[in-house]
Formats: sequence, C-alpha cells, structure tokens
Amino acid sequence: MAALLKDLYSPAFYKQLTRALTVVMPLFNSERFISRIFSDDFLDKELKARMRHTSEVLHGFMPSDYKKSVAILEKLIQQLQRNGIVGDAFAYMFIPDYIESYGLDDFGTSVKAIESITQFVSCEFAVRPFILKYGLKMINLMGVWSKHENEKVRRLASEGSRPRLPWAIAIPFLKKDPSPILPILENLKKDTSEFVRRSVANNLNDIAKDHPNIVIGLARKWKGISKETDAIIKHGSRTLLKAGHAEMLSHYGLKSKNILVSAFKIHTPEVHLGDLLKFSFQVSNQNTKKQIVRLEYGMYYLRANGQMSKKVFKISEKSFEPGAKQMITRKQSFKKITTRVFYPGKHQLSIIVNGEEKGFKSFFVEV
Repeated sequence: MAALLKDLYSPAFYKQLTRALTVVMPLFNSERFISRIFSDDFLDKELKARMRHTSEVLHGFMPSDYKKSVAILEKLIQQLQRNGIVGDAFAYMFIPDYIESYGLDDFGTSVKAIESITQFVSCEFAVRPFILKYGLKMINLMGVWSKHENEKVRRLASEGSRPRLPWAIAIPFLKKDPSPILPILENLKKDTSEFVRRSVANNLNDIAKDHPNIVIGLARKWKGISKETDAIIKHGSRTLLKAGHAEMLSHYGLKSKNILVSAFKIHTPEVHLGDLLKFSFQVSNQNTKKQIVRLEYGMYYLRANGQMSKKVFKISEKSFEPGAKQMITRKQSFKKITTRVFYPGKHQLSIIVNGEEKGFKSFFVEV
C-alpha cells in the first residue's frame, strides 16, 4: 500500500525538525514539543491539519514578538540546509503556514519573510490570505517578484496569484476580474525557467475557466514569440480545448470536417470493478489537405443521482496527410480510487475529434 502524504509528518520528521530547532533555540524543550505534537487525535488528522497543528504547537515555543519569531524561522531554514535538507521538502510547508497564521497583520515583516522562505519551501498557499486582505498592494508586490533573480520567487508571483489554485483558498476578486494578474504573466511569458513557465500556463488555465476570451486574446498576442511561449499558451488552453471551445480550436487550426471515425467498438461491454474498459476505432482524414487531428475520448460516468458526469482524456494530437488512416486502441481503468466512486449501471464513451464528439457507445459497470 502506498504511503499516505499525511505520513510525511512522522516521528522521523519531527526528530529531524527538533534537532534543528535545538540549535537555533538553545532553550527549546524538544521532549515537550514532541509530546504536544503527538496529541491524542494526531493520527486522525489529515495532511493540512497536521501542517497547521505543527505551526500551532511551534507557536507555543516562540517569542511573543512576531518579528523575533520570523528571525528564528529564517535561522531554522539555514540550519536545516546545513543539515542536508533539500529545499521544497513538502512537510516543511508548516513554515509558511506559520507566517499565514500569525503574521497577517504585519505586512512588511511577513512579505519579506515570504520572499525568503519561498526559496526553501513554496509559499504559494501562505501568500493568498495576504492577497485577500491587502488586494492590489499584495498583487503589485508580486509583480515586483515576477522580476526577481530567484526562479522560485518568480514562480510564486504566478502560482500564488492563480485564481483557482488547487488545495488553496480561492481569490474571488481575481476570479471576477483577472486583469491585475496579467502584467505578472506578461513579465514571465519568456522566463528562462520551465518551472516558472508551467506556472504561467496553469494560471492561464485558471483564468480560462471564467474568462476564455482573455486567454484567447493572449494566445493571439503571444503566438510565435518563441516555442516556449507557444507551449505556455497550449498548456494554458487545455481546459478550453477539452471543452471544444470553437475559437480556441480555430486558433490551432483544429477542424473536424471530413475527419471520419469508423469501426468504433467496445471490446469489454461489461466491466467489473478493478478491470479495464477496452475499445478501438479508426480515424481517417478525408480532406484533400493535411490536417492536424486532436483525438480525445469522453467518459460519461454514471453518478449516484442517475445523471452522467463527463471527463475528457487526451489520446494524441498530430498531423494527418490526405487519406491517412490510423487504428487506435485504448484501455481505461476502473480500478478503485479515492477520487471517484464507480456506480453500477450504464455508462457511455464518446470519441472526440478536434473538439467534436463523433461517436457514442454504451457499456455497463458491475461492482
């Protein structure tokens, strides 16, 4: 069985942490700290609850002066690095969580700490309460960070300002109007770091869910600047492409006319939980010119209320010469997972060509 992410907060982790804390806080009582960490309900806590619990317990050992506490956290990071801890160790997210929890009213101290700490462990979650409280003041500072010499600070400018960052609180005013983010993305569209560029793409994908026309406009504006910038737009357009958005499909020359799907067959019309759905089909370009063909399939999962829930999976995207044909075979797992419940009954499968569904078949799931 795969280890649970929450188990990063293990006895071994806290032993490593207290070793460093004892160096930077000579009067630190490691035994009392460990005792408070492993409370009666510790094992019941999930990942983010353990992270918050760690910062709350640590707060009880810190000075009452927040500025002094921040200085200790910065020394802690330096000591962890001396001890061989690699930056971005996920369990150390409790450090930016401490800033988020106890430093929201001290803007100056906290943003300097965030700029420093994010170079060790990402502050993409911690920065968001500051955006909510300080609005454009915080966004403007992140614009400055977008020109920072350190790529992790530049990434924070983009990742932290995403309107819909997963696992994080949403930023309603940026969902409603993402225009304050756009100068940040403009600054980063040609960034030398792929780490940063992927964040820009993810930010664009967030924006596309509420404001597709903004992303389409940027796609046209940025087209051809560089292959890296083209890749940002393509990845940032993935939700629109999966949704079959006409203007975005047109931007990439993805036309479905005379692209035919034939011999569509489901080889496992009855699928048991844990088994694979197997299907195949043929695609052919009946146009007289070469055509880019984006192939996807749509899974219509049966929900508890009897309705269908569609999820799109990409197969490929490539150029087909006139008259070219290809047989496609695919498998889809119905292995039990934590993120989806499979319900018994009729499900559906569709083949999607350049955003257009060209065929439907039904199959049955038995659990």
